[in-house]
Amino acid sequence: MVSLCAKATTEPTKTELPRVLIIKGEVPKHQLAAIYEPMIGLVLQGSKTISIGTQVVHLKAGSYFVIPTEMPATGFVKQGSNGRPYLSLGIQLDQKVLLDLLKDSPTNSSNVRIGSSEFSACPATPGFLEACLRMLRLLKSPEHIPALAPAYEREILYHILIGPEGWRLRQLFQTHDKESSIHQAIQWVRQNFIDSFEIEQLANRACMGITTFHRQFKSITGLSPIQFQKQLRLLEARKLLAFSGYSVTDAALDVGYESTSQFNREYSRFFGASPARDAKKLKELVM
Repeated sequence: MVSLCAKATTEPTKTELPRVLIIKGEVPKHQLAAIYEPMIGLVLQGSKTISIGTQVVHLKAGSYFVIPTEMPATGFVKQGSNGRPYLSLGIQLDQKVLLDLLKDSPTNSSNVRIGSSEFSACPATPGFLEACLRMLRLLKSPEHIPALAPAYEREILYHILIGPEGWRLRQLFQTHDKESSIHQAIQWVRQNFIDSFEIEQLANRACMGITTFHRQFKSITGLSPIQFQKQLRLLEARKLLAFSGYSVTDAALDVGYESTSQFNREYSRFFGASPARDAKKLKELVM
């Protein structure tokens, strides 16, 4: 499987396979502090640590992680033993593919844990790994990709759905119609993180009571709505400071902070360095 990922770089590298990304090597830590898109991440070599709010998830080679929706997170990777580079495979989640698969999947699965907000790494089963290998082998015969890749993608997602974290995907896509989906509320915060909001406003958008909404939001994202918004603001501010030449004050105001001192405290707590020091270090890394 490793030889099939020879073209991978430290950036998420697109392949000829739809929605399949590969990453290899010394991935910069700042690159892993980002808004993660919905996907399945499988570590093939080395290890990865992801932090979501107060939760820390450790993934070793042969384990995977479910990211069910857009969410802010930080992380770092370690290289493999004997000098082998870190290597991971990412499969972006397609809502239509997943919804079609849910219709053909058992609904009485014992993996349902609705209400839990604890994320975890899952060991990849032999069937899951074999499906991934068949998918990657298509890179050697790309003429077969249109016919076979969709079937392998469904097989991989099926293993996720019947696995320990499959309930996350069911919860996100199975039960809510378009108007009442909590996913719509998550998207609203994602797109309007600069604006202030009341939890009741978001709960109404998802057609839920405040308590139920807050619990399900945290169950899906690992964060409360306010924590989710705060981390979106900090990640955006970091980009403005490091890559757009903003001052600390201008960056804080631009992402919605009214107090620069509060921004400095929360930024330092999240990234481990003051805004000015962190931005300077990032600029040096990319020069």
